[in-house]
Amino acid sequence: MSPTAPPSVPRRQAILVWGVALSAYVASVFHRSSLGVTGVEATQRFEISAATLATLTVAQLGVYALMQVPVGMLLDRYGSRRLLVTGGALMIAGQLGFALVTDVRLAVAARILVGLGDAMTFISVLRIVAYWFPGRRNPLLVQLTGTLGQLGAVFGAVPLVLLLEHTGWTTAFLTVAGVSSAILLVVVATIRDSPGRVAVTVAATTPPGGLLAAAWAQPGTRLGLWTHFVCQFSGSVFALLWGFPFLVQGQGLTPTAAATLLTVLTLGMLVTGPAVAYLCGRFPRHRSVLVFAIVGLTAATWAVVLAWPGRAPGWLLVVLALVLAFNGPGSLIGFDFVRTFNPVNRIGSATGIVNVGGFVAAIILVLAVGVVLDLATPAGQNVPDLDAYRWAFALQYVLWAVGVVQVLRWRNAARRRYDGPQASLDRPEAVLVGGGGGRFASGNDRRHRRFSGVAAVRRRGASARRRRKV
Repeated sequence: MSPTAPPSVPRRQAILVWGVALSAYVASVFHRSSLGVTGVEATQRFEISAATLATLTVAQLGVYALMQVPVGMLLDRYGSRRLLVTGGALMIAGQLGFALVTDVRLAVAARILVGLGDAMTFISVLRIVAYWFPGRRNPLLVQLTGTLGQLGAVFGAVPLVLLLEHTGWTTAFLTVAGVSSAILLVVVATIRDSPGRVAVTVAATTPPGGLLAAAWAQPGTRLGLWTHFVCQFSGSVFALLWGFPFLVQGQGLTPTAAATLLTVLTLGMLVTGPAVAYLCGRFPRHRSVLVFAIVGLTAATWAVVLAWPGRAPGWLLVVLALVLAFNGPGSLIGFDFVRTFNPVNRIGSATGIVNVGGFVAAIILVLAVGVVLDLATPAGQNVPDLDAYRWAFALQYVLWAVGVVQVLRWRNAARRRYDGPQASLDRPEAVLVGGGGGRFASGNDRRHRRFSGVAAVRRRGASARRRRKV
């Protein structure tokens, strides 16, 4: 059945559904980032080294990345509501386990549960945006979702540190699980996959591998994947695990000051997210240029911090945090490419593919930093020094080089598939969903529906079809 939406959706109802879904994503970001400010305590609780501490985050992010494609396929088949409920329950179970266990192997299992639940949340919220709002609002709402979701990292910084200091490890994480249970109940009561009684399991009659293969074959999907890869990992790794130890052990900040700096990073996204969304909408032909600008600015700022003689001054660390605040919004440009180049019935599969990129890069960097810190820490010294952190964070430049080359490659491929080098990368494929009465990947507003009978893909060896110009 076609997933066409009713002619009009009550604005308040759409905002309510999106707001509740967003609260589920805020909770998932909190769970994801909760280890970032508790890393020092975790090494003491589980009596582990830096490399072993990295395995906790790698287990969580690894499961998250591995599950993106399967979850995307499940999302196209079963809809957002079921996945949000399942994901929330898994994260609560993981945090309950993390609160109670003292063996590192059980702690890894608990973080795996958190990663499984987290994997189901963000792309489910993006699919709700695609079904409840017209396409012209998608870039802003995707950025707002990703940006406001980072409030979970704010709650996972100073408030979690204070809770740990005053109540201890077990009580703090039990409190986290309790709050998340309340959010899950609201999700169950409020979330619907689409307006009215419209069926959204549009992939039920399509072989799962068919949607996945079609999404992967689209150069725009791969452009989104590498965009997510090259933009996300630096800020993500800094916020999720290694930023806090770097600031405390390498730069000599107090735990509260370090947590505050991570909060500055997160709050900075509240400004950079809407700014990036505006630029994407205003200059759709130059979204990849914006990606390169964000990567270049991040790499240059890190170069100054790492090359600074001795510990970096406070103002420079604040600048670093503010620059890293562009990383998350920059990675979300990858999902805007998904919206542009894929029809709505394969949004889940394409989004899952793209979401793998940044987290694979983050996993590589998390592991590499942990290994280098262990190798570069002087013998007989338990805490890595500043030089060890410098060598470890210098590994980022390898990932940036790989990512930039791939973004260039697939940007050019996407342009060649359409009108050549000057093609707009904002032209959607007009692939009908479920036959007549379908809609475009970029939305269901009237402006797009007027062209719902026009194909926008010119395939090699086939006669040119009529295409919509934007």
